[in-house]
Amino acid sequence: MKQATSLDFIYWKAKAKTLSIESLNWVVMDCRLAAEAMATLPAPNNENYYRDQGMTFADELRKRQAS
Repeated sequence: MKQATSLDFIYWKAKAKTLSIESLNWVVMDCRLAAEAMATLPAPNNENYYRDQGMTFADELRKRQAS
């Protein structure tokens, strides 16, 4: 099972700041679909890794939409 590290979060936050709103929407959707697909696999799986990644990109999206 792959777990997100603090370096993953740093990278994702930096990457999210470079993306357009349209791209952020795609990344969030892709992460959600990947997490859902992983959830159907026997343990260990990477569901939470993709959920963490998606939430990090979704945070940037929410910040921009609030502005």
